[in-house]
Amino acid sequence: MNQVFCQSCGMPMKESSIFGTELTGEKNKEFCLYCYENGEFKQPNMTMEEMIQFCIPFMVEEGIKEDEALTILQKSIPYLKRWRKCDPISEPKIVLKDGFTFMGINTRTMNAIEATPEGVIPSMWEKYYTGQIAAQIPNQVNPQHTIALYSNYESDVSSEYDFSIGTEVEEPNQSSNDFVIKTIPASNYAVFTTNQGKITEIVPMAWIDIWKWFETSGVERTYTGDFELYDERCVDPDQAVVDIYIAIK
Repeated sequence: MNQVFCQSCGMPMKESSIFGTELTGEKNKEFCLYCYENGEFKQPNMTMEEMIQFCIPFMVEEGIKEDEALTILQKSIPYLKRWRKCDPISEPKIVLKDGFTFMGINTRTMNAIEATPEGVIPSMWEKYYTGQIAAQIPNQVNPQHTIALYSNYESDVSSEYDFSIGTEVEEPNQSSNDFVIKTIPASNYAVFTTNQGKITEIVPMAWIDIWKWFETSGVERTYTGDFELYDERCVDPDQAVVDIYIAIK
């Protein structure tokens, strides 16, 4: 099960005693007791920026440097339920997709790292575009499609995985030292479609909704290969729509 975090301050809520309360005394599993009590926020007029500054000293007490704490909070707080600017994404479509061959650049990371200043995914995207990687990949099935692939999971959502950026290709006739080649098996997928907006905002928000959906849906992930599909709808990165495919049983 994924860790539960307060959807106001981001604090891990490891036990029910930390849950906020409703007027009826019922526990609220979305907000902690420090943020939410008796059916309302304790500081209803607090802004998101004030919340970030409020949380920094507590993270410093945990041994995190102040500048690192600021970066972590700036990457996480805007996507919590209290502060997010858009509605949750819609229920996914379930589709069966044939296997395919992927070619692109690759690194190894995990979600816990990506929530810190040491996250490598932003620099991978910079490398992909500044290095004009797409133009160098041979035998592309659709040059208009870019795929961000999550594969080779160590175990599950909390473990290490390969993060790759590239595209689907015809069966390559030779290997390349410059690119990784991955074979993604046929699978059923839960396909989530993001809201329309700025890519750097809508994709992280969608992943939060995806993790939450799997916590309650009863649908099991296979971790055989998940990917984000950036197609013609992403020509304008400020008004983009992205499909996210999650392999399921």
